[in-house]
Amino acid sequence: MTDNALTGGCLCDAVRYRIDGAPRLVSACHCSLCRRASGAPFVVWVTARKEQFHEQGRLQRYVSSEHGWRAHCPACGTQVISGSSHYEKYVEVTAATLDRPELAVPERHTFWPDRLPWVRCEDGLPRHVGNAKSPLVNE
Repeated sequence: MTDNALTGGCLCDAVRYRIDGAPRLVSACHCSLCRRASGAPFVVWVTARKEQFHEQGRLQRYVSSEHGWRAHCPACGTQVISGSSHYEKYVEVTAATLDRPELAVPERHTFWPDRLPWVRCEDGLPRHVGNAKSPLVNE
């Protein structure tokens, strides 16, 4: 394990992982798929290149959209990563599964118009209409 690695795992510790090096970005996603899959009002994702992500244990994949998949621990159900054919070189790791989630500071909000109406974020971060490559929301 490298000195600047991020580590984490699922609730039951059957799956552990390491992200070597700095992630590409950290985003808070407000889309309905992330909300439903996580049971939370939004999910903070750590985006890393696939070759940076190393897992121990077995994740079970679920195809969640025409281009996306999510993977969870088959023992405890914790969602750990997701991916998309739109961004094949990357995986998204749920920041809350990190051993030190405070290190994954969001840089932007994605799918901001889809957020739950009672979600208030006064953090001043950029707010995108869709994914991180989409236009910003004009409020």
